Amino acid sequence: MAFNKIAGTLDDAAFLRRSFEVARAARAAGNHPFGAILVGPDGTVLMEQGNGFSAERDMTAHAERVLMTRASQAHPPRFLAGCTMYTSAEPCAMCAGAAYWAGIGRVVYGLGERELRALTGDHPENPTLDLPSRVVFAAGQRPVDVVGPLLVDEAAALHTGQW
Repeated sequence: MAFNKIAGTLDDAAFLRRSFEVARAARAAGNHPFGAILVGPDGTVLMEQGNGFSAERDMTAHAERVLMTRASQAHPPRFLAGCTMYTSAEPCAMCAGAAYWAGIGRVVYGLGERELRALTGDHPENPTLDLPSRVVFAAGQRPVDVVGPLLVDEAAALHTGQW
């Protein structure tokens, strides 16, 4: 169960693992192993998005950025303020900015940006920015609750053999 109706709380581990499944599917489809899901205030999974990065087509198609574009087209910021984005890795500066501008209220992530950088090294398809999402959100005019890193070993395993 991902939403406890009695306690009214989200099960962060269950939803985060669902983002890991989306990341696995992205990798199986030939994309980088990143996944993100949008969960509504009532615990309903509203959207899922795998990574769509392509050096030939769209280097900005990170799972989180694309999910936030879709979310902001479907829902007003007032609604998104009560939603949580679960993502297999910490949103980069671009993706954190997209989440902020969309109006998301909460972000939960698996692998931290620094840990991801350690895994990818200087791979040209993932020139990781060493800028924590909390720093991006803290520069804004409204709060975004950030939880993570969580389930780090599981999140890191998504990248085994990728880079």
